[in-house]
Amino acid sequence: MAGTGGAAGGSATGGGATGGKLESSKTHARRAAEDLRSAATDMAQEYRGKAEQAWGDATSRARTLQEDGEQYVRENPTKAVFTALGIGFLLGMIFRK
Repeated sequence: MAGTGGAAGGSATGGGATGGKLESSKTHARRAAEDLRSAATDMAQEYRGKAEQAWGDATSRARTLQEDGEQYVRENPTKAVFTALGIGFLLGMIFRK
């Protein structure tokens, strides 16, 4: 009887160990997924910051370019008109074909 009980107890312990390993694997997978999500979130925030900075720089450059262009046209209206006519003529020739 003691041998039978020991065998039954051994298989119950073995089943418990397997269940413990399964729970441990689930916990490990859950932690790994949380770590991955955290790393992806951090990386996304970093790239978002870089993109916002690049957008701000591009907006600033475009505004400066526009202001410089307006100032040039005010100072040199004749040159600006002839330049625009020349560019329009060239674009017309290119797109006509």
